[in-house]
Amino acid sequence: MDIGVISVRYARALLKSALEQKLDEAVYQDMQTLSNSYIDVPQLRLTICNPMMAKDKKRDLLLTACGANHSQLSEAFVNLVLGEDREDILQFISNAYITLYRQHKNVIRAKLITAKTASEDMVQKMKQMVESRTKGSVEFETETNPEIIGGFILEYDTYRMDASVKNKLNTILHTLKK
Repeated sequence: MDIGVISVRYARALLKSALEQKLDEAVYQDMQTLSNSYIDVPQLRLTICNPMMAKDKKRDLLLTACGANHSQLSEAFVNLVLGEDREDILQFISNAYITLYRQHKNVIRAKLITAKTASEDMVQKMKQMVESRTKGSVEFETETNPEIIGGFILEYDTYRMDASVKNKLNTILHTLKK
């Protein structure tokens, strides 16, 4: 069976259980922390997939990767995954849960890239604009990239608005070359 199909099935079951117990937000935070742990510590995946490592050590490691204040449901889920010998796909399960949660709660991720640190007022205005267009809540991230020279780049869902000075200069350069 396909890893993606299995991961989504586990994630759906976890989301259903989390919604029933009203722990969906806590589990969402745990799964984000776990997913970020896999990204930040590439050796985590290799360690968890090591067949020589004892299950209790894997359990402790995974619970640490879920964060210090992980929910009881997340702990029970890690135990279930280990009991079913599916720890090798836990990274995919956590990512599938994050996606399913965002779909269920209509959460949109947005990113604002500016040449200098954006003011709080600008961030709030951009966030409100995205919320009004998407009719959902927004997880807003900001990034500073001096290479864009000035202006901003706003990305959300499949939308990208590039109002950077670098983009405008490149457009003028392309026009002059024709």
